[in-house]
Amino acid sequence: MNKISWQPILENELVLLRPLEAWDHDELFDVASDPLLWEQHPSNDRYKPEVFMMFFEEALAGSLTFVIIDKPTQKIIGSSRYYDLDLDNHSVKIGYSFLGRDYWGGKYNFAHKKLLIDYAFQFLNRVFFEIGETNFRSQKGTEKLGIEKVNHFLKEVNGEQFPYITYVLTKEKWEGQS
Repeated sequence: MNKISWQPILENELVLLRPLEAWDHDELFDVASDPLLWEQHPSNDRYKPEVFMMFFEEALAGSLTFVIIDKPTQKIIGSSRYYDLDLDNHSVKIGYSFLGRDYWGGKYNFAHKKLLIDYAFQFLNRVFFEIGETNFRSQKGTEKLGIEKVNHFLKEVNGEQFPYITYVLTKEKWEGQS
C-alpha cells in the first residue's frame, strides 16, 4: 500500500486537481486574499499575506495538497488536501479546503470533493472531515454530500483551542449513494 500516490492528478468535467507547487503561491493567494472566505473559519485572518504564507508553506511541506483548477478557464480557484493518512485504520482526512466566492454554491465543492473521496476509497474505508463549529458554510456543504457528524472536540489552531465537529463517511455509505 505504500506505493500509492497520494498526489495524483484528478479531474472531471468541471475541475482539475493537481499537486500544489511553490509557483502556485501568487495565484492561490489571489483567491485566498478575500476576507469573506475566512470569516467563519477559526483562522479568520488567513487572507493576510503573512498568515496565508504560513498556511501555504505548511500545505507545501505536507505534500498532500492540491490546487483546484476550473477546467474551462484554467484558473486556480482554491485548494484542498489529504491529511492524517492512517493506513493502519484505513482512513484519511480531507480538509483545509477553500474555493473562491465565484465558485461557492455547490457544484464546484461537490466536484472536487467527489474526486478526492472516490480516490481515497480506492484504498481506504473511511474519510473524515474536521470543520470549525462556526464554519456553517462548510458544514452545510459537507452535509449535502451525505456525510454525518460524529462528535465535537477542541482543536488547536495557531496556539488557540477552537470547537470543531468531526464528520465521517464510510466507503460503504458513499458507494450506496452513488
